Amino acid sequence: MKNLTTNEIRTLWLEFWKEKEHYVVEPKSLVPKNDNSLLFINSGVATLKNYLSGKENPPNNRLVNSQKSIRTNDIENVGITARHHTMFEMLGNFSIGDYFKKEAIAWGYELLTSSKYFDMDVNDLYFTVHPDDTESYNLWLEQGVKEERIVKTYDNFWEIGKGPGGPNTEIFFDRGEEYDKRDVRKLLEEDLENDRAIEIWNIVFSQYNCDPELEHKDYPELPQKNIDTGMGLERMACVLQNVETNFETDNFKVIMDDISKITNTTYIENKKAYRIIADHIRSLTFAIADGVIPTNEGRGYVIRRILRRAVKYAYIDLNIKEPFLYNLIDAVVKQMEFYYPYLNEHVESVKETVKKEEERFLQTLNEGIKHFEKNIKEIDGKIIPGEVAFKLYDTYGFPVELTEELAEEKNLKVDLEVYEKELEKQKQRARDARKNISGIDVQNNFLKTIDIESKFVGYTQTKVDTEVVFITDGNEELNKINAGEKAFIILKETPFYATSGGQKCDLANTDLFEVINVTKLANGQHLHEVIAKKDIAKKESIEVEIDVNRRNKIKKNHSATHLLHYSLSKILGDQISQAGSDQDDKRTRFDYTYNGEITKEKLNTIQKDVNEQIGLANDSIIKEMTIDEAKNLGAKAQFDEKYGNVVRVIQMGESIELCGGTHVENTKEIEKFLIVSEQSIGSGVRRIEALTADLVEDYSNEKISNME
Repeated sequence: MKNLTTNEIRTLWLEFWKEKEHYVVEPKSLVPKNDNSLLFINSGVATLKNYLSGKENPPNNRLVNSQKSIRTNDIENVGITARHHTMFEMLGNFSIGDYFKKEAIAWGYELLTSSKYFDMDVNDLYFTVHPDDTESYNLWLEQGVKEERIVKTYDNFWEIGKGPGGPNTEIFFDRGEEYDKRDVRKLLEEDLENDRAIEIWNIVFSQYNCDPELEHKDYPELPQKNIDTGMGLERMACVLQNVETNFETDNFKVIMDDISKITNTTYIENKKAYRIIADHIRSLTFAIADGVIPTNEGRGYVIRRILRRAVKYAYIDLNIKEPFLYNLIDAVVKQMEFYYPYLNEHVESVKETVKKEEERFLQTLNEGIKHFEKNIKEIDGKIIPGEVAFKLYDTYGFPVELTEELAEEKNLKVDLEVYEKELEKQKQRARDARKNISGIDVQNNFLKTIDIESKFVGYTQTKVDTEVVFITDGNEELNKINAGEKAFIILKETPFYATSGGQKCDLANTDLFEVINVTKLANGQHLHEVIAKKDIAKKESIEVEIDVNRRNKIKKNHSATHLLHYSLSKILGDQISQAGSDQDDKRTRFDYTYNGEITKEKLNTIQKDVNEQIGLANDSIIKEMTIDEAKNLGAKAQFDEKYGNVVRVIQMGESIELCGGTHVENTKEIEKFLIVSEQSIGSGVRRIEALTADLVEDYSNEKISNME
């Protein structure tokens, strides 16, 4: 078995799958894009859900990644077990309707056991399979795995609500009796907590459209079967480096050394506190660099909780009463910059955010001590009621461990049983409040497989003679639409822009039909949702024209957004990043990450700068080039867009961005720019809404009218 550094493991993983013709997907932000079901990206597959469901076509049907992830459902185990983390990296290989069980298992065995790769002894490994999955069982046997090393368990079935799922096979590394003398097969069959059998890899065979209302055996087969795997990078490093826990790997050494230097303590005497602090500062560094700041709700609350937990253990176990976590951020960046070089750009802003939050919480702890002293004066007896301990925690953020410590100094005890009951009530309220289930949408294979040719000509034409090449109700192909009916059509050539990149689609209301929406299909065609005013047949030749007045207003708003993005970066700093945008004929909306509030003076400066750019009357220079050429030019990428090898670059003066939208020919067409609102929308994300051209005058006149 090879002894590899964390960076070497990640590199070997990516190179192996590249040799198997997989496309390397770059790591995405921890903040999910257009996905309200998750607070954070929590797995490698979470960023690829649209590919697995068939909503979008992947750049390749074979994908591989190493994705940073955050999970806090097991936060209480962090620092106690050998392998739990809040922030971790997940290595994954994925097949989107390409190879399936045979190749996945053969290549998995090769990667783990070949002397060219990880070079593990197969006799150190155990493999679990679902009892009904005889194919996987036999495939492991074919690789040379002994029967006694394969364990059947009904836990080996992966599903989250409705959507793709199926049986899975897990690979465990047996670290030997020194970690647990119990029988390994029993540990796996009964899913017993242990530090001996370490799960290093999970391979999911996504072959069913799962439905909680049906029995497993009744799940329908997926039209497109997928492979979805996950290997914990930190766990693999622990195994290959032959250390006791993930926290003794090279990935944590630099952080542990800095904790020791700063606090003048030792890891050996304070293992739990060191592990929690080291784990949590990694989560904080990555999450804040990705635009999240501590708040009282959503993902901001999760980050605040993680930070306060780290401060608590430093306060109690290491006797650190001053801010110090922010001093560990350099160590995190030093270790992680090999694969995440962007962290260097955010070091100072992350430090500032962490330090301020530490100061705030330490002040909270001091206030909590005052409330503790006040409450115990009213206590009759030697027991501090659990309700009091919970109130100190819930209202003042005062950890129960501190309550216990202070109580002990006064020969008092805390009623932990009642405290735990109150805490569980709070957790249940939080669970009840969760309305979204993290899952992958059910595949719509019908729309995904439409391959009819269609061309968008709307950059240069607003009116065309074309042909209806496809009609559907969304589930099956139709030959015609009757007057008064709603349906979806594809045109041979279309001037209608489909909603994408933040820009709303073109609409129209003609004698033939009303176009009420235009979206993009997985294969790139523009799908027009229409209400027919006359009968329309497949292969019929028709003339179509967009609402030109609406398009012109959208173009002005969209182009102004590019100028706004440039001004924000220039005035607030390059640490701002786009978090979303939306332009229609009424206004433009731009969301961006920024730690702090925007003063009126800065907002006026931003607005003035955009108007100055408009006044320069710069032509819009639109070119197609390779993605590398665009990067070298300094082009910014628009929010959550998918780019191929050849990209469309829009330059207006100093503003250079990748964008597929429609734009003015010269910035003077925008005429004027007015910011009508700027606000925080939570978790370090702010929003600007603005108007352009005649919309500014309409807005001003309306305000005057309202005053009268």
